[in-house]
Amino acid sequence: MELIQVGERTYYIPNATNIGVYLINDREVYLIDTGNDKDTGKKILKLIEEKNWEIKGIINTHSHADHIGGNHVIAERTSCSIYCHGIENYFIKTPSLEPTFLYGSNPLPSLHTKFLEAKPSMAKEISDELPECLSYFKLKGHTFDMIGIKTTDNVYFLGDAVINEETINKYSVFFLENVQAYLDSLDYLSSLEGNWFVPSHGKIGKDISKLIELNRSKIFEIADFIVTYCTEAKSFEAILKEVFAHYNLVMNVTQYYLIGSTLKAYLTYLVEKDQLLYFFEDNIMYYQKKET
Repeated sequence: MELIQVGERTYYIPNATNIGVYLINDREVYLIDTGNDKDTGKKILKLIEEKNWEIKGIINTHSHADHIGGNHVIAERTSCSIYCHGIENYFIKTPSLEPTFLYGSNPLPSLHTKFLEAKPSMAKEISDELPECLSYFKLKGHTFDMIGIKTTDNVYFLGDAVINEETINKYSVFFLENVQAYLDSLDYLSSLEGNWFVPSHGKIGKDISKLIELNRSKIFEIADFIVTYCTEAKSFEAILKEVFAHYNLVMNVTQYYLIGSTLKAYLTYLVEKDQLLYFFEDNIMYYQKKET
């Protein structure tokens, strides 16, 4: 791990989840996300200590485990504050909400993994105490209340509001909580002008217009595939099976609930767009393309 400077006071640490570092004065820094586990947190601490800096606070773009995994150890060793927005705060304080949300009730034991459930940490509402040198903006869609962060160096940290090209090419289907909200966030990102854009995964860039369009076009592709498959009435399980087969995904319990939750977001989007209808027959719920 290494610190890379992308502005007078703005740095990032390339990692499986890219980590932002902003120097608010000569000594104190704010982190933007903390990676996927305590080992990443310890490595972040070591880098910051080598610069003789102190961690004043952590800002989490959202509550997924690969973004908050280092919170616990960093806060424990530095007593720094942790900030996030809206519903994300509750998930950070009570990470068991994540597998519960995906499952829809008390989750299977096999869903209690560090991939879905980080150690809890105490988060505050970001709008209450954000330093004046940093600003946040809402980026809903991937999660309920994800945010991005802009620094005074005109560097934007984007969380998972755009998925990198490698992930899209490999998996096609990426996690969404709300399809329309994600598309709206992509539209918002298209309006931004910055010196650097730092997605949470993959390479940073000065221009993310092509990446935004790749994300948008992949969503429309998946939506069209679902509608076409539902020319005849299909159950949720049938659609999920076909999505896995079409995109060469491998089924396991975690992927079943992650992709299954995402598929439900697509189905809601398509019903709201008046492209699908649903009905019940023999106590089974079916989805079908709506005739125009």
